Amino acid sequence: MLAAGATHLAITPLDVLKVNMQVNPVKYNTICSGLSSLVREEGASSLWRGWGGKLFGYGAQGGCKFGLYEFFKKQYSDALVDSNRSTVYFLSSASAQIIADVALCPFESVKVRVQTQPMFAKDFTGGFYRFGDEIFHVITPPVLHINCLQSPTVPIKVHLILNFIFPAVSMIMFSSFEHTVGFLYQKVIQKKKQDCSTAQQLGATCLAGYISGAVGTVVSNPADNIVSSLYNKKAKNIIHAIKSIGLRGLFTRSLPIRITLVGPVVTMQWFFYDTIKIFTGLPPSGGLPRDLEKVDR
Repeated sequence: MLAAGATHLAITPLDVLKVNMQVNPVKYNTICSGLSSLVREEGASSLWRGWGGKLFGYGAQGGCKFGLYEFFKKQYSDALVDSNRSTVYFLSSASAQIIADVALCPFESVKVRVQTQPMFAKDFTGGFYRFGDEIFHVITPPVLHINCLQSPTVPIKVHLILNFIFPAVSMIMFSSFEHTVGFLYQKVIQKKKQDCSTAQQLGATCLAGYISGAVGTVVSNPADNIVSSLYNKKAKNIIHAIKSIGLRGLFTRSLPIRITLVGPVVTMQWFFYDTIKIFTGLPPSGGLPRDLEKVDR
């Protein structure tokens, strides 16, 4: 939770710009001009709108995603002894991401509206209470997620995208990370993980994290654009969103800033996560638990 929440909090200004670029690409067409427009029109504080959603929402999501990925990887590795690595990585990441998205959903719903609708609420706390009042007058996050699916305020199509696309992206990102780590140790460093220095281990983690983040960004960009369009009523449905954005726009709109955002964020998450693991006597991320058992023997 610390690794994910802190890194997402740090890039809140870029996230605010990213969401506005998706909603109004004509006005916010570049990173520099977009940031200048936001500061000039709405003040410097506008760059930090929705920071609570970044810190607490993505902290909760990250805690579930990273922690449960390790848990499920152990369970599937033991249960599917004869299966290849990719199968274990895919199943583990998908299982963890589904639970993580449930934790994130209410925070993300409020964050996007606070960032793109200045009149909705002054801050995340006010937005969370207003959002809850609009839906069903109960503010507890677990119930909020369930009722979001039935609320006319937030399109059910948004949550269907989140619940089906994000696990697929997580599968690709975690698998990319795992295979990149394996490649780096085998082909580049040419040492076993346990024989490498701390600097080498963290270096492999950071490089694999950046590559997995970049791959995940490209794959998830169309869904991210559609979600922003539906949230802010720029499109009536998914088909309308695709037509209004265009096939090329789905893959290219806000892609540079998303790569700028996601690559470093994922890298820092893995870096903080593995730093904590190494300095508490645990092995760095990458590989299956049964591989470590072979080393111990």
